[in-house]
Amino acid sequence: MELCNRHGLLYAVGVSRPDPQPADLDMLRLFHDDEYLNMLVRAGRCEHDLDMLAVGLGSPDCPVLPGLDGFCRGVAGATLLAADLVTTGAVDRAFNPVGGLHHGGPGHAEGFCYINDVAIVLTHLRNQGLRVAFVDIDAHHPNGVQDAFYDDDRVLVISLHEFEDGFYPGTGRCSEIGVGAGLGYTVNLPLAGRTDDEVYVAAFEHVVPPLLEAFAPDVVVAEIGADTLISDPLTHLRLTSNGYEAVVKRLCDCAPKLVALGGGGYDVYRTANCWTLAFGALCELEPEDEFAGLVGGMMYGSAIGGLRDPEIRTTGPAKDNALATAEEHVRRIQSQVFPLLGAVAP
Repeated sequence: MELCNRHGLLYAVGVSRPDPQPADLDMLRLFHDDEYLNMLVRAGRCEHDLDMLAVGLGSPDCPVLPGLDGFCRGVAGATLLAADLVTTGAVDRAFNPVGGLHHGGPGHAEGFCYINDVAIVLTHLRNQGLRVAFVDIDAHHPNGVQDAFYDDDRVLVISLHEFEDGFYPGTGRCSEIGVGAGLGYTVNLPLAGRTDDEVYVAAFEHVVPPLLEAFAPDVVVAEIGADTLISDPLTHLRLTSNGYEAVVKRLCDCAPKLVALGGGGYDVYRTANCWTLAFGALCELEPEDEFAGLVGGMMYGSAIGGLRDPEIRTTGPAKDNALATAEEHVRRIQSQVFPLLGAVAP
């Protein structure tokens, strides 16, 4: 928020900052089980027992914290408000940087995700009779979202993510393409470690725009996590802010109505840089540092060096492996999934 303000984005013409209200439990029940929600309320009172631990509450990833249930309702409320503003025509694009809890299940917490606001909002939009696409560029596979819509042809789920032995959550193989009515409506593009901007952007371009054009969604929900960055401590991809921004801008081109959710990003300062660039793309504004060159200005994030990174490319065998992996999976998607949706390869 500080960087968006500093770069002239928060108060620009056409930009609004509505005040979301917490979602009620009925909205959370669109995806989550009653028993689990009751445990979440208890966790918000800092109660804890073995039954709660068995569903992930109190684990290292999802510790019990005071007010936890209120936080979760706040995240879901903000995501739902973003979707409602977009679908009613109040805005064309909306951004909830705290949203994107894509690992949570109906009755369990995992991967820093106590609830799954993505699955809640996709269900909410689907129940209105809308065609909905979800595009996830976070480094981790959205296992909770995939599980929720694996047999559903009303929601298209596309994910680009790192996939290697031992990398969380271990799902998202290229062969996972849905079942039953949902066959072809789950699309996974696994990427090798050390994938850089050049490989990532090309892979995205060959898969996501053709699928969105074929599916023709009424609204696109996108998880724009910045844990794909080269400096992220939990992942092994090698994107810079340049590749990240290029993909977000391409998403804006492909999605007439877009709800963006923050997701992951564990190099906090560079994630803030990327989300500032993303917000600029969503608003069709160029971020301009109003304090550049001033002595004593805010020493945070882009104060030194700007929002954008220098170009960094992977070389040698690692680049060859990243390129070969991406090309193989793009070919498989184009041969196995594209015909099911009527998509045409570029």
